[in-house]
Amino acid sequence: MASLQASPLILSSSKKISAAIPVPKLPRVPMSVPKMPTRTVVEELNIRAEFTKTVPIVVESYNSTSIANTQLYALLEAVADRAAATGLLLIMNKIQPSQLAEEQRNATRLFKQLQSQIQTILTLGTSTQDDVKIVMEKVLALDKAFPLPLLGAMLEKFPSKFEPAVWWPSKQSQNKTKAQEVVKRKDIKDYARLGNLALKINRILAISGPLLTGIAAIGSTFVGNGSWAAIIAVAAGALGSAVNAFEHGGQVGMVFETYRNNAGFFRLLEESIEGTLEEKD
Repeated sequence: MASLQASPLILSSSKKISAAIPVPKLPRVPMSVPKMPTRTVVEELNIRAEFTKTVPIVVESYNSTSIANTQLYALLEAVADRAAATGLLLIMNKIQPSQLAEEQRNATRLFKQLQSQIQTILTLGTSTQDDVKIVMEKVLALDKAFPLPLLGAMLEKFPSKFEPAVWWPSKQSQNKTKAQEVVKRKDIKDYARLGNLALKINRILAISGPLLTGIAAIGSTFVGNGSWAAIIAVAAGALGSAVNAFEHGGQVGMVFETYRNNAGFFRLLEESIEGTLEEKD
C-alpha cells in the first residue's frame, strides 16, 4: 500500500521537473524585399555596350602615344650616340693617335742619342763654339722633325706629298756617285712609294670613317618614315665601324710614320756618304 501511494507523488514531481526546463527561442531572421529596378534591362545593356566601346578607345590611344614616345626616345638616343661618335672620330682622325705615338717613340730615341753626344763632348772637355752651334742646329732640326704634340706645332698628318723625316742639319751636295745612286734608287725610292701609298690610304680612311658615321646619324632620324632610311642608316653605320676599325686597329698612321722615319734614315746615310767622299777628296 505504501508503494502504491508513493507512485502518484513521483509522477507529479516528474511532471513539475519537466515543466521547469526552459526551451530556447529561435532568432529572427531579417528578410529584405528587393526593390524594383528603375531602368529596364534594355537600358542597362545599352549603357554597358557604350562603356565597352569607349574604354578600349581611350586605352588604345594611350598605348599608341606611349609607344610613339618610347620610339622617339630610342631614336633620340641613337642619334645622340652617332653625333658623339662622329665628333670623336673627327678629332681622332685629325690627331692620328697611332702616328703620334710612333713620332714620340722616335723622338725619345733620337733625343737620348743627342743627349749622349752632348755628355761625351762635355766629358772630353774640348768643347768649342762650333760644337755649340752644331748641337743647337741638331736640336732645332730634331724638334722640327718630331714636334711636341698638341701644342700648336703638331706635325701635319696628311701632307700633300710624302717626305722623309729629317732630324739633322741637312747639307745638300751636288756630287753624284755610284754608291749614292744605289741608295737613292733602291731604298729611298721604295720607301717613298710605300709611304705615298700609306698616305693615300690613311687620308681616304680618315675622311670616309666620319662621313659614313654622319650619314648613319642623319639616317637614324628618318627610320620611322620608311624602310630605305633604316637600311641606309644600318649600312652606313656598319661600314663606318669597319672603316674605323681597320684604320685604328691596323695602325695605318703608325705605318706611314714608320715609312717616313725609314726614308729619313736612308737619306741620312746618303748624306753621310756624300760627306765622307767630300772629305776624301
